[in-house]
Amino acid sequence: MGERKELFKTGSGIEVKPCYTGDDPAPGLAENLGTPGGYPFTRGIQPTMYRGRFWTMRQYAGFATAEESNKRYKYLLEQGQTGISIAFDLPTQIGYDSDDAMSQGEVGKVGVAIDSLADMEVLFDGIPLDQVSVSMTINAPAAILLAFYIVVAEKQGVPPEKLNGTIQNDILKEYSARGTYIFPPAPSMRLITDIFAYCAKNVPLWNTISISGYHIREAGSTAVQEVAFTLADGIAYVEAALKAGMDIDTFAGRLSFFFNAQNNLFEEAAKYRAARRIWAKIMKDRFGAKDERSMKLRFHTQTAGASLTAQQPQCNIPRVTLQALAAVLGGTQSLHTNSYDEALALPSEDSARLALRTQQIIANESGVTDTVDPLAGSYFVESLTDEIEKAVLAYIEKIDSLGGAPAAIEQGYIQREIADSAYAWQKAVEAGEEIVVGLNKFQMEEEPVKGLLRVDPAVADRQVEKLRKLRQGRDNAAVDAALEKLREAAEKDDNLMPFIIDCARLYCTEGEIAGTLRKVFGEYHPVEIL
Repeated sequence: MGERKELFKTGSGIEVKPCYTGDDPAPGLAENLGTPGGYPFTRGIQPTMYRGRFWTMRQYAGFATAEESNKRYKYLLEQGQTGISIAFDLPTQIGYDSDDAMSQGEVGKVGVAIDSLADMEVLFDGIPLDQVSVSMTINAPAAILLAFYIVVAEKQGVPPEKLNGTIQNDILKEYSARGTYIFPPAPSMRLITDIFAYCAKNVPLWNTISISGYHIREAGSTAVQEVAFTLADGIAYVEAALKAGMDIDTFAGRLSFFFNAQNNLFEEAAKYRAARRIWAKIMKDRFGAKDERSMKLRFHTQTAGASLTAQQPQCNIPRVTLQALAAVLGGTQSLHTNSYDEALALPSEDSARLALRTQQIIANESGVTDTVDPLAGSYFVESLTDEIEKAVLAYIEKIDSLGGAPAAIEQGYIQREIADSAYAWQKAVEAGEEIVVGLNKFQMEEEPVKGLLRVDPAVADRQVEKLRKLRQGRDNAAVDAALEKLREAAEKDDNLMPFIIDCARLYCTEGEIAGTLRKVFGEYHPVEIL
C-alpha cells in the first residue's frame, strides 16, 4: 500500500521516517538523558515533576478596566486557577497613559488599562499577593509595572522578599517579532539588568525575566527557530548582566522562559526537552555556572493563538487540548490554555472556564502526570530531540558569528528568518499542502458565533476621568521632584529601580515615568527588512 505523501516532515523541516528503531537516537543517549532533576535536565528540572505537584495553571487574562479584570481573576481563582497572568492593553505596553493621543481607540481593548499605582491597587484588591503567583506580560515598561506591583504589595503588608511571580521583561523579541518597544536596545538592556540586580537583593523569589519564544513562534517561526532565537536572546541577557558586574549564580537561577505549543505533538514535546538540555550545557560550559539552579531551564507555555481559526471555532478545543498535552509531556512549569473563541474576540467567561477545565482534565484524568517524562526512551522522540538540538545549535553558531542576538536583530537576520518561515507556511496552506481543518478543508456553512465578549467603548472615557481626578488629588510638587530625580539618575549609571519605585509611591503615571525616560534614552526606530 502506498503512502499518503512522498515526504513526511515536521514543521521545522525535519524528515520523519516510517519507523524508528534503537539505532536512531544519537550515541550517548543515557548521558544526554540523565535522570529527572539532574543535569542536563532533558527529562525535567524536578526529580518527581507532576507526581509532586501539577504545573501552575495560569490563565492569561485582562481587559477593559482594573475593576473588570479583578472580577475575572477572582472568578478564575474560584474555578481552580493556581496563578494569575495579566494581559495589559496596548497603551500600557508601550508606555502611554489612557488620555494620551496615541492611546485613542486602544484603551482596554487587548488587555487591562493600567495608568498608575491607583489602577494596580484596584487590580489586586482582595487578592493576597503573598499567596498568589502573578505573571505580568509587559516588556519595554516592565520596570514601571514591577514598581507598581511592589508598592501594591507594600500597601497589603507583603514585603518584597515574599513576592512570587514573573515579569516578561524580554525586549529583544520585541525588536525581532512583536513590536511593543519604546527605547533603543542599549538603554533597554540597562533597564533589564537593573531589574536583575535590584530583585536579586530585594525580591529574591521573583523571576526577573521570561525570555519569550512564544511571540517568535506566533510571528511565523518554526519550532527550531523558536528555541534557537529564544536561547540566543537568553545568552545576550546573561552577557549583559555579566558585563554589568553581576555573578552568574546570583541571577541565572531566576531566569525563566516562555514557549509556544503548536499542533505537532511529538515535535513540540521534543522541542522542550531539547531546549532544557541545550540551556544546561550553555550555562555550564559557556558561562561557567556552578549552581545547578542556574542551569535549569524553567518555562511557561501558552497554546498557539496563531493556530486558532475563526472558522468552526469549536475545532479550537481539540487543538488546544493537543497543544496543552504536548506542553505537559514536555515538562512545562506553568501553562495557559487559549479559549476557543479567541480568533473572534477576547475570551468570554464560559470559554475561559472551559480552557481552564482542559488543563484540569489533563492533570487529573489523563494519567500522563503519574510518571516523569513518559516519552523518554521513545526511539522517535529521542531522535527528534537530537535533531532539534543539532539544528538549534547551528542557528546559535550563526548568530554568534553575527555578533550575538542584538547584532543579528540590528542586521535584520532573525526577522528575515522568521518572515521566510511564515511565508513558506502560508504558501503551503494556500496550496493545500498543509491542512487546517475548517479553513482549507472540511469547510461548512456557519451561523455567526454568539455570546462574544465586547469591550465597552466608554472604558476609555472612564480611564481618562480617573486620571484627571488622580492628578488633581496627588502632591504634584512631589511628583515633579521625583520625576526629576529619575531623569538625573537615567543620565548617570545609577540603578533606576529605586527611583521608579519612589515615583510609583507618589502616584506618578506610567506615561509620566516612561516619558521622562524617553527624554533621556530616545525612542527605537526599527531596521527596514528587505
